[in-house]
Amino acid sequence: MLIEFSVKNFRSIRDEAVLSMVSGTGQELLQTNVYQFDDAPAPLLPLLRSSVIYGANAAGKTNLLRAIAALRDIVVGSTQRNPNDAMPVVPFVLDEKSSVQPTEFEVHFVVNKVRYQYGVVANPRQVLEEWLYAFPKGRVQKWFERTVTPTVSGDLFQNKSEVTSTVRYSDKLRGEKELWERVSRPNATLLATAAQLNSEQLTPIFSWFAERLKISVGTGGWNEQFTLKTLVERKQQKRIVDFLQAADFAIEDLGVHEVSKNDIARLTERLPDPLKDMITSSGDGRHLRIKTQHVNAQGQLQDFDLGDESDGTQKMFRFAAPWMDTLEKGNIMVIDELHDNLHPVLVKYLVEMFHNPEINKKGAQLLFSTHETAILNQELFRRDQIWFCERNADQTTSVFPLSDFKVRKNAENLEKSYLSGRFGALPYLEELSSVFGDRDA
Repeated sequence: MLIEFSVKNFRSIRDEAVLSMVSGTGQELLQTNVYQFDDAPAPLLPLLRSSVIYGANAAGKTNLLRAIAALRDIVVGSTQRNPNDAMPVVPFVLDEKSSVQPTEFEVHFVVNKVRYQYGVVANPRQVLEEWLYAFPKGRVQKWFERTVTPTVSGDLFQNKSEVTSTVRYSDKLRGEKELWERVSRPNATLLATAAQLNSEQLTPIFSWFAERLKISVGTGGWNEQFTLKTLVERKQQKRIVDFLQAADFAIEDLGVHEVSKNDIARLTERLPDPLKDMITSSGDGRHLRIKTQHVNAQGQLQDFDLGDESDGTQKMFRFAAPWMDTLEKGNIMVIDELHDNLHPVLVKYLVEMFHNPEINKKGAQLLFSTHETAILNQELFRRDQIWFCERNADQTTSVFPLSDFKVRKNAENLEKSYLSGRFGALPYLEELSSVFGDRDA
C-alpha cells in the first residue's frame, strides 16, 4: 500500500509536493474508507483506501500523477533501458536555477506488512542518489545509500560516463553487493539491478513498483489488451460482463473473434494508429477482435464492434479487468481524470468499490484526479482524502489537502464551498467581452 509520495523539481512542481495516504484522526467513514493493518510485525498507521485531487486546468494535477509514473518508470524501466537512453525526468524549466537541477522522488509504502522508504535523485541521464530504508520492527534499517559523483567537471545532464558511484550497505541486506554495484549503469537503479540478479530481499520491493503500482496517465493509460487477455487467457468473460452490466451498460455479452491476416491488412490499411489498437494480438500469434453483443427486437444477440460503442462504454471495457485485478490483489490504481466520458453516478460507484471492505479485502487503493464536483461531498470522502492542486503566479504547482482548512464535519457543502473559491484551486477567468467586441472600432 502507498503511504506517502513526494516530488521536487518535476515539470510544474518546483518546490517539494507531498501527498499522504495516512488517515487523520477523524472518525468519519472509518469502517469503510480506512484500512487497518492486522498482525503487522511493527505498528503501521491506518491508510486511506482512496484520495481524490481537484484543481483547475493546467494547475498540475496530471504532473503530480506523472511524477508517480516517472518514478515507476525509472525503477522498472531500468531493466530495459539502453545505456544512452534518457529517463523520464523533466525539471521545472521556467526558473534558471531549477532548470539545471535534478529531480527528487521519494515514496513510503508497505510490502508484506513492512514499511519501506525509497528515494531517487536523478537528471535525465543519471541516477545521482538512491536510497532504501526498511522498518521491519519499527526501527530504521538503512539497506543501501547510493551516491554518484562526477570525476570531471561538466554538466551532469550531458556527461554520461565520467562518474564514480559509492554505495553504503547495511549488514541487514544480504546478497552479492559488489556485483550489484559493478553492473549498475548510470541510468539504472540499484534496486532494479539487484532484483534482476535475484536478490531475495529486494525483489519484492521491485515487484511493488512493477506489479502493484497500476497507472493510467496520458498515453500511458490502459488499452483493450489487458481486458482482452483476461477474456482469453483467464476465461473471465462472465465476470467482465457482470462488471459492465452492474455499471448499467446495456451489453448482454461479449465475443472474441479471430481475425485473419488478410482481414487485418484490409481493415487497418487506412486507419490511424489509435484505431489500429482496436485489433490486438492475444500473445499466441492469433489476432483477436472484441465484439459487444446486444439483444435486438427479435430477442437475438447482435454483434457490434467495440469501436461502435460510446466513449464511456469503451473506457469501462478498458477499465474492467484492471479494476477487478486491482481490487482482488490489493494493488494501487492511479488514474488521471477518472470522470472523462463517465456519468457522475458511475464515478461514485467506482470509488465506492474501493471503500467497500467486502469487495476491497486486501487494501487496494485508488488515487485519481477529476473535475467532477458532484462527488465532492462528505458522504463519499473523509476530509483527509481530498487534495487540491493550484497554479501560482510564477507558474509553479502547489499541492495541499482539504484538512488544511477548518471544515465543519458532515455539515459543510464541500462542492459549493469549492466552487465558490473557499479552497482555491480554481481557474482565474477574465472578462472576455473585449475579444468579441467591434473589430472595426
